[in-house]
Order: sequence, then C-alpha cells, then structure tokens
Amino acid sequence: MFGLESKSPKILVIGDLMIDHYVWGSCERISPEAPVQVVDVKDENNRLGGACNVVHNLIALNAQVFVCGVVGNDEAGFWLGEKLESMGVDISYLFVDTSRPTTKKTRVIIANQQVLRVDRESKMPIDSHIHNNIVQHLHVVLDEVDCIIISDYGKGLLNDELTHFVIDYAKSKSKLVLCDPKGKDYSKYTGATLLTPNKKEAELATGITICDKDSLIKAGMALKTQCQLDISLITLSEDGIGIFDNNQIHIIPTRAKEVYDVTGAGDTVIAALSFALSSGCDIFQACEFANVAAAVVVGKVGSAVATHSEILQYIHTQPSNLQQYIESKIISQESLFTLLKDLKQSKIVFTNGCFDILHIGHLSYLNKARDLGDILIVGLNDDDSIKRLKGKERPINTLHNRALMLAGLECVDYVVSFCQDTPLELIKAIKPDVLVKGGDYHNKEVVGKEYAKEVVLIDFIEGHSTSNIIESIQRSKICKHS
Repeated sequence: MFGLESKSPKILVIGDLMIDHYVWGSCERISPEAPVQVVDVKDENNRLGGACNVVHNLIALNAQVFVCGVVGNDEAGFWLGEKLESMGVDISYLFVDTSRPTTKKTRVIIANQQVLRVDRESKMPIDSHIHNNIVQHLHVVLDEVDCIIISDYGKGLLNDELTHFVIDYAKSKSKLVLCDPKGKDYSKYTGATLLTPNKKEAELATGITICDKDSLIKAGMALKTQCQLDISLITLSEDGIGIFDNNQIHIIPTRAKEVYDVTGAGDTVIAALSFALSSGCDIFQACEFANVAAAVVVGKVGSAVATHSEILQYIHTQPSNLQQYIESKIISQESLFTLLKDLKQSKIVFTNGCFDILHIGHLSYLNKARDLGDILIVGLNDDDSIKRLKGKERPINTLHNRALMLAGLECVDYVVSFCQDTPLELIKAIKPDVLVKGGDYHNKEVVGKEYAKEVVLIDFIEGHSTSNIIESIQRSKICKHS
C-alpha cells in the first residue's frame, strides 16, 4: 500500500537517551521491616528508552540512523553505546558527560502490574564543554542526513541554544526537522517542519482548553503560527492524527483495533512520520503510515517497534473498509518478499496466469489451490507479457483491473505481477511449498518446479476458458451483423 519497503533514508535522532530497565518478580509476603512488598526477582533486562526508542523504531523500518546524545561514564552508558552500535546505528555523535549518570528508569513488575519505578537521572543542563563540542561537530552529520528528529524528554540536552542551532542550520539546508516537544514553552522549536504534541501537551503549550472541534482547530492553528511550522498536527490518541491548515482540520483516523499497551507509541509515530516524509510521501500518506505503525505497536506489550512486514500484515488483516482490503492484497514483489519473512510458519501456495476474463473455471481452480495451504499467492502476467504470449489484441482487461478482480476473491490472499514471459524468477524468490498448475500440464515441463516442495496439477472445468468467451462474443457480433 505504501511502497516504502525499499526506502532507506538517512535520519539523525538528537535527544535524551535512556535505558528502560525492567524487573519482573513475584510477591508472597510483606517485609517485617516496613509495610512494603518483598519482591522475589525472576527476571530483568534493559530496553532502549527515550530517544533510543525512536532510534529502535527507525532501525526496524530499515532507515540509516545517526544518533546524537549524552550518556554518563558508567556501566549503563557503556551498555547503551554498545547496544546502539550493534544495531548498526552511527554513534559518532554520542558524548560522555562525567558529571551525570546515564538516564535509567527501573520498573518493578509483579503479576504483570507495575508497582514501583526508580529513576536514575539528571535534569541539569549538559556540561558547557560538551555542548560546544556538539555544536562544533554536528553540522557534518546535518549536511549528510535527509531528516532530523528532535526527541526532547527534558533531561538537559536540548536547551534553547542547541535546539535553535539544529533547526536553523537544518532549515538552511532544506532538511526536514520533526520535534517531539516537552514543556509549556515551545518557542525553542520555532521553524521546525512539524511538532507531534498530543492533545494535553497542545493545551499546555497554547493555553487553549480543547473541548470540541473548534477549540482543537484553534489550538492547532495557534501552534502553526506561534512556532512558524510548515505543518501543524496534534496526535489524538484513539481518534488518530489531526492536521491543521487554513482554520480547518483533516483527521487521519487511527488503525488500532486492540490496545494492549500505549508505551512508546509516540516514539513510533514520530519515527514513522520522519521515515515516510523522508521517502517522498506527503503528510497525509505519512500520517496514514504512522497510524498503522502505531496500531502494530499498541497491540504489543511494552515499548515495541513495527517492521514493514508487520505493517503490511496489519493492513491486510485489519482493513478499514472493503475496498482498502481488496487493494491491500495487490502488492509489489518487494513488498511480498518482505512479507514472506514473517510467514515462514505458513504453507505457501503459488499459481500464476493471465486471468484476462475471470470466469467460473478460474474460480473453481483458485478455490482448490487455496485449499492446499494457508496462503495463496497469484502471480499475474503484466499487459506486455500477455501481448507477447497471446497476441496484440490481448489482454482484454488491463493489469490493474485483472488484479482487482482476483483480489476481490476470498480464496486469494495476495496478487503480484511479473513482466517476464514465465514466473520463473518469482517462483525462485518465493520458494512456495506448493506450486499449482492447470491439468493441461500433464506430461509437460512445469516452470519453476525445482524451487517448490511440491507440484500439484488441478484440472480445469471443461468448456470454460477466456478464449472460449472471446470466441463466443465474436460469434455473437457476427450473427448480429449478418
């Protein structure tokens, strides 16, 4: 649907780097020393938090990520740097401040419920020497990237001077700047491409109580004017994302069906927005993409990320309307190969053909093919390959129309086109569990059979074919004119 699987924009994340430390345990008694629970620790681990979670989301989408931030000279800072580097993140702009600890939030969880949080952090401004070092060197990466994300958690890195420098320099180079803002005063974000406040944050920043559509529009337009934004938007939780312009609002509705945990959803939204905008999408397409990514994430427990495979699967399994559901089945080869990574446990059935005029013979054949596995993928000859195979008068229906007709069948899971005369390269890439061909292939060579685990031949219903239909129509025309 979005066609972003092959994109890999360069994105800089500058912000407050954190570790989310989780401690899981059980409690069967109260301490004799004080009226508190005694936790028997069963497991614990570290996860990327704060701006690092934005980085994690971008890596999941296959962006090239650079990170700028500050850690302490401690074990947590060492772990964080190693973790980011192991993921392929460029940490050349990761600075160590010996005067502060690495921000680490420890959450104690008993019976799936958080009972305590312990924060190790400093909210003091970063050391002036480190600040100057960042400003001195940051222009190098700002020149290289397509987009900058400012992920502000109010931990002392993004003071007014540094934030203004990043935005002003980036804008002078026509770079996108997306900010996840913090606090009441948004003046330091002036000139950014867009901000991603939620409704409550927008109220605090504008002083406008949002209670209806008119007040929401007023707040959205106030943000755009006050911060001189190219795009003004407000995230609306279960209602989606509101985009504001000319005293009007356009709401991109949410895609979430089941919400297990909203932790990190804001990080997913700004990461997905930056990825889509950097890849050439307009703001409406980018918000659609961000909403689907967020829907994937809130369906998981804990800070999570969304991959392209998960986004494609989500669109396919939980469409907002029938037309969108049908269109979601028509995918590019690249999207299909991405999707197949998450379908390894499914039995994949593949067949192919021209399917020029869909008829009962096709329907019977495809239903039988679908019964042979879990997922039916139909390879569809494009228009040029059909002309080469069938003659210049064919196809009767265009590739798009033929694909829509196939996708409208319940038995068909995905439709993917190919331009070669045979689907050999497609079969080689898919490596289906079952390769299905028509009964007329008895005693004939089946193209691609060496790449499938099994070949099954299905007999057609006698007398039903596209050629017969075309001949019948032509005879009817002749009779009419005679």
